[in-house]
Amino acid sequence: MAPTRLAQRPQLSEEVADHVRARIMSGEVRPGEFIRLDETAATLGVSVTPVREALLTLRGEGLVDLVPRRGYLVSPMSREDVEDIFWHLTILATRIADRAIERFTPEALDHHARLVEDFEAAVRTGDADGVVGAQYAIHRSINRASRSDKLARFLSTAARYLPYRLYAEDEQWRTAAVEDNRRMLTALRDRDVATAHAVIEAEYANGARLLIDHLERAGVWDDAEAGAEPGTEAAALT
Repeated sequence: MAPTRLAQRPQLSEEVADHVRARIMSGEVRPGEFIRLDETAATLGVSVTPVREALLTLRGEGLVDLVPRRGYLVSPMSREDVEDIFWHLTILATRIADRAIERFTPEALDHHARLVEDFEAAVRTGDADGVVGAQYAIHRSINRASRSDKLARFLSTAARYLPYRLYAEDEQWRTAAVEDNRRMLTALRDRDVATAHAVIEAEYANGARLLIDHLERAGVWDDAEAGAEPGTEAAALT
């Protein structure tokens, strides 16, 4: 894989954290592997400083541990941990949807419908980046309509754990997302709380299942189930 070059920007450490987090959550970097600062910085085309800051952020999120005199180690992550992330997302998204249903204006609903069309266009053309961006815009539209800034921030923080690119490249997820987005749009227009809840629950249940299946196929839990000692490998994030 070609090196990923990140431009020098004030929020660079956040972008590095996003990159590393996605690699961890997609199983490309496994629990028990060390993340080397120098190698990661060279791979991403940045200095060591934003990488160190990013790893401090991920340590606070429980994704990596600092081992004295050795560096940062990817933390253990169980199937239950993955399920808990999606349970948390479901609770927050349901609460936000309840408020958005009551507060969406006709103009905002028309805009939301266009975002759904943008998502479907990206799916048809196989544009993974477009799929990620359009789905983000759809969720942001609902968050804004809810006028619940604190809840939306909590949801955004929890959603950082999701490997969006992994989903965008999965045909089964894309097909389900097209249907979910259409059903949610109808629920918002009809102020149908029950259907909105059902869509959210199905969306995140499907997301959890797909991610767990992917991590199992990637062998993320093989070493833990075999009783292997952690910290035996090092990872540079390409």
